[in-house]
Amino acid sequence: MGTNKKEIRLSGSGGQGLITAGIILAKAAVLDDILVTQTQSYGPESRGGASRADVIISKKKFYFPEATKCDILLTLTQKACDKYSQDLKGSGILIADTTFVKNITILNSKVYEVPFTKIAEEKLGSVLPTNIMSLGFIVKLTKVVTQKSLKQAVKNSVKSQYVDMNMKAINIGFKLASNYNQE
Repeated sequence: MGTNKKEIRLSGSGGQGLITAGIILAKAAVLDDILVTQTQSYGPESRGGASRADVIISKKKFYFPEATKCDILLTLTQKACDKYSQDLKGSGILIADTTFVKNITILNSKVYEVPFTKIAEEKLGSVLPTNIMSLGFIVKLTKVVTQKSLKQAVKNSVKSQYVDMNMKAINIGFKLASNYNQE
């Protein structure tokens, strides 16, 4: 990661586990001894409403706890992509779940289009670990935290009966990111 501050937004709809994913990413940063803050926002509906988690990770002190211009934006729905893509830095990274995101209008940012939800359903038999698979992809691609810390944060955060499925999801995310040229 270096010393640069990274603002990361995980966005989609309620029920996709984005708040949990943001908390897990923040825990991984703590395990890596990196400064971190995590905030969240979601619509009035617990399922289906807009949802986002912002995580700021930095090796140096920072003074504003909320993301303003994102370095990394994950969008799991078209609505989230439309709403938050304007908050992405020109040099940022957009990661879109093409299972639901069909129209991307970003021109300057680096864009990764991956059908995370479809892959989760096909390979794991459930869409539930889509959030964790996406985290694996982000971490492998950007190195904002170590892979080891991400795995430990997941183990510390999910119920024991879901650890194996989530470890498989992380590894699928790592493998998917390996298919892209690393910068």
